[in-house]
Amino acid sequence: MRRRSAGPDGAARQVGPGTVEGIRGGASGPAHGDWLTLGRDGRLSLYVPADGGLVRWTETVAGGPDWSGPHFVPVAGLTHLTVVQGADTYVHFLGRRERERADGGLGVDVVHAIQYQTGLAFTEWRSLGNPHRDREQARELGPPVGAVAADGTVHVFVRNALGGLSLRRESPNGKWRAWEDLRGAETDELPAPVALAGGRLEVCAASASGVLLWRQTAPGGDFEGPRGFALRPVPGTVTALETGPERATFFWTDAESGGAAAWRDGDWPAALGGSPAGPGYASLRTAVDGYDCVVLAHRDRDGSVMLGMGGTENEAGGFWWYALAESCQGVPALARDGRGRVVMALIGPDGAPKVARQDDGAGLSFTRWHTLGH
Repeated sequence: MRRRSAGPDGAARQVGPGTVEGIRGGASGPAHGDWLTLGRDGRLSLYVPADGGLVRWTETVAGGPDWSGPHFVPVAGLTHLTVVQGADTYVHFLGRRERERADGGLGVDVVHAIQYQTGLAFTEWRSLGNPHRDREQARELGPPVGAVAADGTVHVFVRNALGGLSLRRESPNGKWRAWEDLRGAETDELPAPVALAGGRLEVCAASASGVLLWRQTAPGGDFEGPRGFALRPVPGTVTALETGPERATFFWTDAESGGAAAWRDGDWPAALGGSPAGPGYASLRTAVDGYDCVVLAHRDRDGSVMLGMGGTENEAGGFWWYALAESCQGVPALARDGRGRVVMALIGPDGAPKVARQDDGAGLSFTRWHTLGH
């Protein structure tokens, strides 16, 4: 069933010039998660929510600079869209959907679709249901976030109506397990899961009491926690990145200082400085001039894009921030292209996606911005 071909809701179709904004309403800000992805063939794809579905652009050749698109993928009723990608390069789309029921009430569920190959059609959108049977509680469901384990199984996390975390995940045979209650209280609606190369997952979330952390006991196993920590991230800013073997670093905006911070279980948070972040961070681990580095990008409070860089797990060595001469909506995206260069994508104030690539000089500087065609 996972490989069933796309029906009408999965088929991407070319959108004519000028029609993304004019007919579909244009980008409504970026998706959550990995909305700039690198396919097995070395081509990047970019996905943006739009009225009535989402829009996709795809590089015509690995390394660019040209892109095909926009291609519109219809899916009705989405209120939130998250994009996640596994090590197998399959791209997964998780949405929170609202639809009117036959009795006139509002139904809320989580939906999932997959793109197996760069630039090709999606599978059908499948409903994963809702952890709540009660309709009033079901309407309080938060947006889904996700991660793909090393074996390719998809894990979907969502804040439930009680303020805790609910999980629905695949079994290795591709069948979906029932919803699981991971507990927790007063959890932020955007927890940050990370799939580690060894097969386990960890999840970190801001809460009213500080930070909550869940850890999978073994690949495919149960989740322990949540363990609480008296730390103060700004809700909505937590992101996660594997920075060592079976070791995750979580990045967020510190509520007291307003600057970025990095935290690993067992250590104190390390201040990274920078200006106060808006909605969150994009993160990427990559080599810069031969050094293992973490790259962060965010929108500051006046709308400008900030780029930061420092040695992986070497926060004491310093973290450098640069203001870019661009403004954006929401959180930018970071990825490497088919030639290994860092690429940043953003959604401009006018709703148009833009990309810039690492140039061939030393350090982490970018070529001029390229606006994707409409």
